[in-house]
Amino acid sequence: MTRSLTLPAPRGPVSSAVLEALRGGSVPAVEPADPYGDDLQLALHCCYELHYRGFPGVSPDLEWDPALLGLRRDLERTFLAALRAAVPAGDDVDAEVEALLVEPVGPQVRGVSHHLQRAGELWQLREYVTHRSIYHLKEADPQAWVIPRLSGAAKAGLVTVEHDEYGGGRPDHMHAALFADMMRELDLDDTYGAYVDRVPGATLAEVNLMTLCGLHRELRGASVGQFAMVELTSSPGSDRLVRGMRRLGCGPAAIRFYDEHVEADAVHEQVVRRSVLAPLLAAEPELAESVVFGIRASLHLGERLGDHLLGCWERGESSLLP
Repeated sequence: MTRSLTLPAPRGPVSSAVLEALRGGSVPAVEPADPYGDDLQLALHCCYELHYRGFPGVSPDLEWDPALLGLRRDLERTFLAALRAAVPAGDDVDAEVEALLVEPVGPQVRGVSHHLQRAGELWQLREYVTHRSIYHLKEADPQAWVIPRLSGAAKAGLVTVEHDEYGGGRPDHMHAALFADMMRELDLDDTYGAYVDRVPGATLAEVNLMTLCGLHRELRGASVGQFAMVELTSSPGSDRLVRGMRRLGCGPAAIRFYDEHVEADAVHEQVVRRSVLAPLLAAEPELAESVVFGIRASLHLGERLGDHLLGCWERGESSLLP
Protein backbone atom coordinates (compact mmCIF):
# COMPACT_ATOMS: atom_id res chain seq x y z
CA MET A 1 0.00 0.00 0.00
CA THR A 2 1.48 3.34 -1.08
CA ARG A 3 0.34 6.89 -0.51
CA SER A 4 -1.81 8.92 -2.87
CA LEU A 5 0.08 10.86 -5.53
CA THR A 6 -2.35 13.58 -6.53
CA LEU A 7 -4.94 15.97 -5.20
CA PRO A 8 -8.51 15.06 -6.18
CA ALA A 9 -10.46 17.02 -8.75
CA PRO A 10 -12.86 19.69 -7.38
CA ARG A 11 -16.62 19.13 -7.44
CA GLY A 12 -17.90 22.63 -6.86
CA PRO A 13 -17.00 26.05 -5.42
CA VAL A 14 -16.30 24.87 -1.87
CA SER A 15 -13.94 22.04 -2.79
CA SER A 16 -12.36 24.33 -5.41
CA ALA A 17 -11.62 26.87 -2.68
CA VAL A 18 -10.02 24.24 -0.43
CA LEU A 19 -7.94 22.77 -3.24
CA GLU A 20 -6.79 26.24 -4.29
CA ALA A 21 -5.63 26.85 -0.71
CA LEU A 22 -3.78 23.52 -0.68
CA ARG A 23 -1.94 24.62 -3.81
CA GLY A 24 -0.75 27.75 -2.02
CA GLY A 25 -3.51 30.19 -2.84
CA SER A 26 -5.66 32.23 -0.50
CA VAL A 27 -8.88 30.91 1.01
CA PRO A 28 -11.79 32.75 -0.62
CA ALA A 29 -15.10 33.31 1.10
CA VAL A 30 -17.56 30.62 -0.02
CA GLU A 31 -20.98 29.60 1.14
CA PRO A 32 -21.31 26.04 2.47
CA ALA A 33 -23.09 23.77 0.01
CA ASP A 34 -25.45 20.79 0.34
CA PRO A 35 -24.34 19.19 3.65
CA TYR A 36 -24.41 15.70 2.13
CA GLY A 37 -23.29 16.70 -1.34
CA ASP A 38 -20.11 15.89 -3.20
CA ASP A 39 -18.76 19.45 -3.01
CA LEU A 40 -18.91 19.90 0.77
CA GLN A 41 -17.90 16.34 1.60
CA LEU A 42 -14.88 16.42 -0.70
CA ALA A 43 -13.84 19.77 0.82
CA LEU A 44 -14.06 18.28 4.32
CA HIS A 45 -12.16 15.19 3.22
CA CYS A 46 -9.29 17.32 1.91
CA CYS A 47 -9.19 19.43 5.09
CA TYR A 48 -9.14 16.32 7.27
CA GLU A 49 -6.53 14.54 5.19
CA LEU A 50 -4.05 17.20 6.31
CA HIS A 51 -4.30 15.63 9.78
CA TYR A 52 -3.56 12.15 8.45
CA ARG A 53 -0.98 11.70 5.69
CA GLY A 54 -1.36 14.94 3.79
CA PHE A 55 -0.80 15.33 0.07
CA PRO A 56 2.50 15.30 -1.83
CA GLY A 57 3.52 18.85 -2.64
CA VAL A 58 1.17 20.38 -0.07
CA SER A 59 2.88 22.24 2.79
CA PRO A 60 2.48 20.51 6.19
CA ASP A 61 2.02 24.00 7.69
CA LEU A 62 -1.47 24.13 6.15
CA GLU A 63 -2.67 21.62 8.74
CA TRP A 64 -3.06 24.56 11.14
CA ASP A 65 -3.68 27.40 8.67
CA PRO A 66 -6.20 29.74 10.40
CA ALA A 67 -8.13 30.59 7.22
CA LEU A 68 -8.46 26.95 6.19
CA LEU A 69 -9.49 25.97 9.71
CA GLY A 70 -12.13 28.70 9.66
CA LEU A 71 -13.60 27.36 6.44
CA ARG A 72 -13.50 23.83 7.84
CA ARG A 73 -15.37 24.99 10.94
CA ASP A 74 -18.17 26.40 8.76
CA LEU A 75 -18.40 23.16 6.77
CA GLU A 76 -18.49 21.10 9.96
CA ARG A 77 -21.28 23.21 11.41
CA THR A 78 -23.33 22.78 8.24
CA PHE A 79 -22.77 19.02 8.24
CA LEU A 80 -23.52 18.63 11.96
CA ALA A 81 -26.67 20.73 11.73
CA ALA A 82 -27.98 18.50 8.96
CA LEU A 83 -27.21 15.35 10.95
CA ARG A 84 -28.85 16.68 14.11
CA ALA A 85 -31.95 17.57 12.10
CA ALA A 86 -32.02 14.13 10.47
CA VAL A 87 -31.71 11.90 13.55
CA PRO A 88 -33.87 12.10 16.68
CA ALA A 89 -32.18 12.91 19.96
CA GLY A 90 -32.07 10.39 22.79
CA ASP A 91 -30.07 9.39 25.85
CA ASP A 92 -30.93 5.71 26.43
CA VAL A 93 -27.64 4.08 25.42
CA ASP A 94 -28.64 0.62 26.66
CA ALA A 95 -31.74 0.61 24.46
CA GLU A 96 -29.70 1.82 21.52
CA VAL A 97 -27.13 -0.93 21.99
CA GLU A 98 -29.80 -3.61 22.34
CA ALA A 99 -31.37 -2.44 19.08
CA LEU A 100 -28.03 -2.76 17.31
CA LEU A 101 -27.71 -6.37 18.46
CA VAL A 102 -31.02 -7.42 16.87
CA GLU A 103 -30.30 -8.88 13.44
CA PRO A 104 -33.21 -8.68 10.97
CA VAL A 105 -33.75 -11.96 9.12
CA GLY A 106 -35.62 -13.14 6.07
CA PRO A 107 -35.30 -12.89 2.29
CA GLN A 108 -36.94 -9.47 2.29
CA VAL A 109 -34.20 -7.82 4.38
CA ARG A 110 -32.52 -5.08 2.37
CA GLY A 111 -28.84 -4.29 2.80
CA VAL A 112 -25.58 -4.29 0.86
CA SER A 113 -24.06 -7.28 2.66
CA HIS A 114 -27.33 -9.21 2.31
CA HIS A 115 -27.36 -8.52 -1.43
CA LEU A 116 -23.71 -9.47 -1.90
CA GLN A 117 -24.26 -12.70 0.03
CA ARG A 118 -27.36 -13.75 -1.91
CA ALA A 119 -27.00 -12.53 -5.46
CA GLY A 120 -24.23 -9.94 -5.77
CA GLU A 121 -21.96 -10.08 -8.79
CA LEU A 122 -18.19 -9.77 -8.72
CA TRP A 123 -18.23 -6.27 -10.23
CA GLN A 124 -20.57 -5.16 -7.43
CA LEU A 125 -18.29 -6.65 -4.78
CA ARG A 126 -15.33 -4.82 -6.33
CA GLU A 127 -17.30 -1.56 -6.27
CA TYR A 128 -18.24 -2.10 -2.63
CA VAL A 129 -14.59 -2.67 -1.70
CA THR A 130 -13.68 0.47 -3.65
CA HIS A 131 -16.12 2.53 -1.56
CA ARG A 132 -14.90 0.99 1.68
CA SER A 133 -11.24 1.65 0.83
CA ILE A 134 -11.66 5.32 1.78
CA TYR A 135 -11.94 4.21 5.41
CA HIS A 136 -10.33 0.80 5.62
CA LEU A 137 -6.95 1.85 4.23
CA LYS A 138 -6.74 3.97 7.39
CA GLU A 139 -8.86 1.72 9.56
CA ALA A 140 -8.96 2.70 13.26
CA ASP A 141 -7.07 5.97 12.66
CA PRO A 142 -10.14 8.25 13.02
CA GLN A 143 -11.09 6.57 16.29
CA ALA A 144 -7.55 6.94 17.63
CA TRP A 145 -8.10 10.70 17.96
CA VAL A 146 -10.48 10.08 20.87
CA ILE A 147 -7.96 8.15 23.02
CA PRO A 148 -6.40 11.20 24.75
CA ARG A 149 -9.91 12.58 25.32
CA LEU A 150 -10.85 9.62 27.52
CA SER A 151 -9.51 8.48 30.88
CA GLY A 152 -9.42 5.47 33.15
CA ALA A 153 -11.18 2.25 32.22
CA ALA A 154 -12.87 3.62 29.11
CA LYS A 155 -9.52 4.64 27.66
CA ALA A 156 -7.97 1.26 28.49
CA GLY A 157 -10.89 -0.58 26.91
CA LEU A 158 -10.80 1.44 23.72
CA VAL A 159 -7.03 0.99 23.39
CA THR A 160 -7.52 -2.77 23.78
CA VAL A 161 -9.74 -2.79 20.69
CA GLU A 162 -7.47 -0.43 18.77
CA HIS A 163 -4.50 -2.70 19.52
CA ASP A 164 -6.27 -5.50 17.66
CA GLU A 165 -7.19 -3.18 14.78
CA TYR A 166 -3.49 -2.42 14.38
CA GLY A 167 -2.58 -6.09 14.21
CA GLY A 168 -1.53 -6.63 17.81
CA GLY A 169 1.89 -5.22 16.98
CA ARG A 170 2.33 -7.18 13.72
CA PRO A 171 2.33 -4.83 10.69
CA ASP A 172 1.16 -7.53 8.27
CA HIS A 173 -1.86 -8.21 10.52
CA MET A 174 -3.01 -4.59 10.64
CA HIS A 175 -6.55 -4.44 9.34
CA ALA A 176 -5.57 -1.74 6.85
CA ALA A 177 -2.87 -4.08 5.51
CA LEU A 178 -5.33 -6.98 5.25
CA PHE A 179 -7.71 -4.73 3.33
CA ALA A 180 -4.92 -3.74 0.94
CA ASP A 181 -4.19 -7.46 0.39
CA MET A 182 -7.86 -7.98 -0.48
CA MET A 183 -7.83 -5.09 -2.93
CA ARG A 184 -4.84 -6.49 -4.79
CA GLU A 185 -6.47 -9.93 -4.92
CA LEU A 186 -9.56 -8.31 -6.47
CA ASP A 187 -7.38 -6.48 -8.99
CA LEU A 188 -8.00 -3.07 -7.39
CA ASP A 189 -5.51 -0.29 -6.75
CA ASP A 190 -4.50 -0.36 -3.06
CA THR A 191 -2.81 3.06 -3.21
CA TYR A 192 -3.98 5.17 -0.27
CA GLY A 193 -6.62 7.58 -1.57
CA ALA A 194 -6.57 6.18 -5.09
CA TYR A 195 -10.36 6.13 -5.41
CA VAL A 196 -11.32 9.46 -3.84
CA ASP A 197 -12.22 10.77 -7.30
CA ARG A 198 -14.47 7.76 -7.94
CA VAL A 199 -16.64 7.76 -4.80
CA PRO A 200 -19.63 10.04 -4.13
CA GLY A 201 -20.22 12.35 -1.19
CA ALA A 202 -22.22 9.61 0.57
CA THR A 203 -19.05 7.54 0.86
CA LEU A 204 -16.90 10.43 2.04
CA ALA A 205 -19.52 11.51 4.59
CA GLU A 206 -19.24 8.27 6.60
CA VAL A 207 -15.50 8.70 7.06
CA ASN A 208 -15.76 12.47 7.58
CA LEU A 209 -18.11 11.92 10.51
CA MET A 210 -15.54 9.64 12.16
CA THR A 211 -12.82 12.27 11.84
CA LEU A 212 -15.10 15.15 12.83
CA CYS A 213 -16.09 13.43 16.07
CA GLY A 214 -12.54 12.35 16.82
CA LEU A 215 -11.03 15.81 16.36
CA HIS A 216 -13.49 17.63 18.65
CA ARG A 217 -13.33 16.96 22.36
CA GLU A 218 -16.95 18.04 22.80
CA LEU A 219 -17.92 15.18 20.44
CA ARG A 220 -15.95 12.47 22.25
CA GLY A 221 -19.20 10.77 23.26
CA ALA A 222 -20.33 10.72 19.63
CA SER A 223 -16.95 9.31 18.61
CA VAL A 224 -17.37 6.45 21.07
CA GLY A 225 -20.95 5.95 19.87
CA GLN A 226 -19.83 5.72 16.25
CA PHE A 227 -17.05 3.32 17.27
CA ALA A 228 -19.54 1.18 19.19
CA MET A 229 -21.95 1.07 16.25
CA VAL A 230 -19.22 -0.30 13.97
CA GLU A 231 -17.94 -2.89 16.43
CA LEU A 232 -21.40 -4.09 17.51
CA THR A 233 -22.72 -4.58 13.97
CA SER A 234 -19.62 -5.61 12.03
CA SER A 235 -19.44 -9.34 12.78
CA PRO A 236 -22.75 -10.47 11.15
CA GLY A 237 -22.19 -8.24 8.12
CA SER A 238 -18.64 -9.53 7.72
CA ASP A 239 -19.94 -13.11 7.86
CA ARG A 240 -22.40 -12.37 5.06
CA LEU A 241 -19.62 -10.86 2.97
CA VAL A 242 -17.42 -13.91 3.52
CA ARG A 243 -20.25 -16.16 2.35
CA GLY A 244 -20.84 -13.96 -0.68
CA MET A 245 -17.15 -13.92 -1.59
CA ARG A 246 -16.92 -17.70 -1.33
CA ARG A 247 -19.98 -18.00 -3.57
CA LEU A 248 -18.22 -15.77 -6.10
CA GLY A 249 -15.06 -17.89 -5.96
CA CYS A 250 -12.79 -15.31 -4.29
CA GLY A 251 -9.49 -16.61 -2.96
CA PRO A 252 -8.30 -16.73 0.66
CA ALA A 253 -6.28 -13.51 0.37
CA ALA A 254 -9.48 -11.67 -0.56
CA ILE A 255 -11.64 -13.37 2.06
CA ARG A 256 -9.18 -13.02 4.94
CA PHE A 257 -10.06 -9.40 5.78
CA TYR A 258 -13.75 -10.00 6.43
CA ASP A 259 -13.11 -13.46 7.88
CA GLU A 260 -10.85 -11.81 10.47
CA HIS A 261 -13.64 -9.38 11.37
CA VAL A 262 -16.19 -12.12 11.99
CA GLU A 263 -14.31 -13.36 15.04
CA ALA A 264 -12.48 -10.19 16.09
CA ASP A 265 -15.54 -7.95 16.13
CA ALA A 266 -17.59 -10.54 18.01
CA VAL A 267 -15.01 -10.18 20.77
CA HIS A 268 -14.84 -6.41 20.37
CA GLU A 269 -18.60 -6.19 20.85
CA GLN A 270 -18.22 -7.39 24.45
CA VAL A 271 -15.19 -5.19 25.11
CA VAL A 272 -16.93 -2.09 23.79
CA ARG A 273 -20.07 -2.70 25.84
CA ARG A 274 -18.43 -3.62 29.13
CA SER A 275 -15.05 -1.89 29.02
CA VAL A 276 -15.72 1.27 27.02
CA LEU A 277 -19.37 2.32 27.14
CA ALA A 278 -20.12 1.22 30.72
CA PRO A 279 -17.16 2.97 32.42
CA LEU A 280 -17.46 6.04 30.17
CA LEU A 281 -21.10 6.61 31.11
CA ALA A 282 -20.47 5.77 34.76
CA ALA A 283 -17.82 8.51 34.88
CA GLU A 284 -19.56 11.00 32.56
CA PRO A 285 -23.30 10.22 32.39
CA GLU A 286 -23.90 13.55 30.68
CA LEU A 287 -22.32 12.07 27.52
CA ALA A 288 -25.22 9.64 26.98
CA GLU A 289 -27.01 11.89 24.49
CA SER A 290 -23.80 12.41 22.52
CA VAL A 291 -23.17 8.64 22.40
CA VAL A 292 -26.68 8.07 21.04
CA PHE A 293 -26.15 10.81 18.46
CA GLY A 294 -22.94 9.12 17.29
CA ILE A 295 -24.73 5.80 16.87
CA ARG A 296 -27.76 7.24 15.07
CA ALA A 297 -25.79 9.60 12.84
CA SER A 298 -23.53 6.73 11.76
CA LEU A 299 -26.52 4.53 10.99
CA HIS A 300 -28.14 7.37 9.04
CA LEU A 301 -25.08 7.89 6.85
CA GLY A 302 -24.61 4.15 6.38
CA GLU A 303 -28.21 3.81 5.19
CA ARG A 304 -27.76 6.69 2.73
CA LEU A 305 -24.71 5.02 1.23
CA GLY A 306 -26.41 1.62 1.16
CA ASP A 307 -29.44 3.08 -0.64
CA HIS A 308 -27.11 4.64 -3.20
CA LEU A 309 -25.29 1.37 -3.91
CA LEU A 310 -28.40 -0.80 -4.07
CA GLY A 311 -30.32 1.75 -6.12
CA CYS A 312 -27.56 1.91 -8.72
CA TRP A 313 -27.12 -1.86 -8.85
CA GLU A 314 -30.85 -2.48 -9.19
CA ARG A 315 -30.79 -0.25 -12.27
CA GLY A 316 -27.76 -2.10 -13.60
CA GLU A 317 -25.59 0.98 -13.14
CA SER A 318 -22.23 1.58 -11.51
CA SER A 319 -22.31 3.14 -8.05
CA LEU A 320 -19.00 4.88 -8.73
CA LEU A 321 -18.43 8.23 -10.36
CA PRO A 322 -17.23 8.11 -13.95
